[in-house]
Amino acid sequence: MLRNGYADAALGQLHYAEAGSGAPVILLHQTPRSLDEFREVQPLLARKRRVIAMDMYGFGMSAKPPAGPQTIEQYASGVIALADALGLERFAVVGHHTGMFVASEVAAAVPERVTAAVFSAGEFADEAFRTETMRHMSAGGFDENGMDLAVDVVTALEDGEHLKQLWAKRHPLYPPGRPDLLNRFVRDALAPGVDPAEGHFACARYVMEDRVGLVTAPVLLLAATEDPVSYPHTDKVAAAYSNAKSVEVVEIEGGRIPLMEQKTAEVVAAIDTFFGAVGI
Repeated sequence: MLRNGYADAALGQLHYAEAGSGAPVILLHQTPRSLDEFREVQPLLARKRRVIAMDMYGFGMSAKPPAGPQTIEQYASGVIALADALGLERFAVVGHHTGMFVASEVAAAVPERVTAAVFSAGEFADEAFRTETMRHMSAGGFDENGMDLAVDVVTALEDGEHLKQLWAKRHPLYPPGRPDLLNRFVRDALAPGVDPAEGHFACARYVMEDRVGLVTAPVLLLAATEDPVSYPHTDKVAAAYSNAKSVEVVEIEGGRIPLMEQKTAEVVAAIDTFFGAVGI
């Protein structure tokens, strides 16, 4: 049974859903999604453990940060606050896209509490990444694959044209014939208080090279082979976690941006195998 709740924290109330029992695992979504991203994954992972999906701080129905630029560190503080509120002394983290950066920061900030880390569709936010991401997000334009480089950046218009723009910017990144997945994305992008682009800018502000060396937990990298944003960076990400107890890479063939919903069975099989090997 899936149970929804709110945890009281100094940051404000944090919305979460949990299922199962046993070793705790926290699931962290991409921007500007919500815990709904794990609708299919969560109950399957919960067959063997306690799985908690949260609306990250700033997203969904969770509290929103004060006005101004948001950061990965802020989002990570929300994860730690939720863990504290739920009495989780130690826990594993699973993060997808923006959630991957957040999961990495959590594993760096409280390494003694993180039992294992799954980083899905990851990139490495070094100086080159920050410069290119900020340039693309600010200037826009299209790459050779027809992908809008300013994804999720829209201005509200009286005739509602911005809603079509949100859809169109993501459409090339999603599997054909799955408008249901884009429906879920648009709903989350329009949640009260959510800026659809701010999570991307937060990634572009993150000085990841100063943090990855603090991650000591065993790491699993999930690489979606048809994700043009993250897949080319897989080897660089894997090499960055030099102090992790172990680093394993599993490729998900045909996986795209909405990997959790699109390739649920393959994702769960990889995570189950990894968690089993590290005793979770």
